[in-house]
Amino acid sequence: MRRYRKIRASQNPARAIRTAEPARHERPRPFPLCVGPTENPVPLMLTRPALAAALALSLCGLAAAPHAALAATATSSVAWLEAAADADVERAFAQGKAERKPVLVYWGAQWCPPCNQLKATLFNRQDFIERSKSFVAVHIDGDLPGAQKLGTRFKVRGYPTMILFNTDGAEITRLPGEVDAPQVMSVLQMGLAGGRPVKAVLAEARAGKPVSANEWRMLAFYSWDTDEAQLVPENERAGLLAQLAATCPAAEADTATRLRLKALAASDEGQGVKPDAALRDQVRQWLANASITRAQMDVLVNTAPEIVKALAPQAGADRQALVSAFDSALLRLQGDATLSRADRMSALIGRVDLARLDQPKDTLAPKLPAALVKQVREDVARADKEITDGYERQAVITAAAHLLGEAGLWKESDALLKASLAKSHSPYYLMSQLAGNAKKQGRTAEALSWYEQAYAKSVGPATRLQWGAAYFTALVELAPKDAARIEKTAAQLIQEAGSQQGAFYERSARSMQRVGKLLATWNGQGQHQAVVDRLREQLAPVCAKLPAADAQKATCEKVIKA
Repeated sequence: MRRYRKIRASQNPARAIRTAEPARHERPRPFPLCVGPTENPVPLMLTRPALAAALALSLCGLAAAPHAALAATATSSVAWLEAAADADVERAFAQGKAERKPVLVYWGAQWCPPCNQLKATLFNRQDFIERSKSFVAVHIDGDLPGAQKLGTRFKVRGYPTMILFNTDGAEITRLPGEVDAPQVMSVLQMGLAGGRPVKAVLAEARAGKPVSANEWRMLAFYSWDTDEAQLVPENERAGLLAQLAATCPAAEADTATRLRLKALAASDEGQGVKPDAALRDQVRQWLANASITRAQMDVLVNTAPEIVKALAPQAGADRQALVSAFDSALLRLQGDATLSRADRMSALIGRVDLARLDQPKDTLAPKLPAALVKQVREDVARADKEITDGYERQAVITAAAHLLGEAGLWKESDALLKASLAKSHSPYYLMSQLAGNAKKQGRTAEALSWYEQAYAKSVGPATRLQWGAAYFTALVELAPKDAARIEKTAAQLIQEAGSQQGAFYERSARSMQRVGKLLATWNGQGQHQAVVDRLREQLAPVCAKLPAADAQKATCEKVIKA
């Protein structure tokens, strides 16, 4: 299951994570985190059973009656405690302390592809259901009234995120949602068997102190994508991972390999790993080894282009050799029946990404091998025909539509999305993809129509602000002269925010801040000052009614600056 990268809603839905639209891990492609429409929907570690642990999985979530959906089907056998306020969380921790159980917090949303993938492949597993009796399972649906405030408390943004806490409420680790279910279960079991907070483990590893094999594994499987600077600032992550890879004991070969690959994937503009011929050769050897590529599946299918570019920054023989080695490895994973359909689809997406690597990023008709295009069509058609489960369809079909677009098969991508609208529990997500497709191809009116429909159909407080901000963004970008429509949409968002209790926390706050920044840009020369003044006047009473002690008040007052 891929962790979504930061891309726009018109891009890989499997990779969306942190904007007004589905974000990277919330998108369809890599199944890392979910963000929302602005970043195109394109996807653990634990410790001590009695003392211990809590877990936060970053994927994607629910929008319309998310908690009901979660409890109704795939997760019906897990005793999820729904949390919408601090009091709910405190009760969960009190229960954990009384029963000497760790607490697992799952933060997600109904529309988020990676979240749906978790429901389709992890939360419905019998071993997970049984294991859930060993911890207190807490579900925070991002659209519940106080959810975004809880997001601020736990420092979580992208959907999904899973955090494991000990009975004292201390965070033990964050688990990655992009690894396949058996690996998550393995790491979860390791955490529940005992351990220390990953922060303490990291400090000792960096200081050169002894760290156990399981603790090294904890570091390797930590959800770095959803760290939110809890362990390290994002701009220092690549260097840290490289350092850990270099100091990991030789006996822990699989762990060292994972750390090295993650360091390469995070390396950018000279930060992190410094490539050389020996390292390129080492990676090619790993790619040729079927057992290694299976063990490192999630890293390889989600970050193939990043790893190749880190090892071979310029086009040429070195890069082509790596692309060829990667393609063979991904082809094996694409045909691995032990993987979920989402993971196999992600492997195929990785192959297409690599085939496009030296072509312009915005090309609409990439030059791809005929056999690869044929494979794309066949795999997408098979997935569409075979998948009937609603959760799995939300995860895989959104990724499939992205894949068709990346392959230049735009009409087929549109057709798949339109045919799937009635089958989706969150059709507004697919509408955002249709909008992204139209926008990329220069069909402005059609793009705006789909963005508007997506906003109109979106469900849930945080989701509506996110999708509304996406529609507003499209208006400012594609129809900047339509002042009436822009003002109307901004006014509607302010009205909706005023009726919500957490509109200026976390994701919702970012949606509103985005609207404010775009208004300032749109009014750059003061040509729309009257509109901005009216909107500021409308927002003023919304901010005024917030208590002075509420952190939302300061955020609200800064949304539309004078």
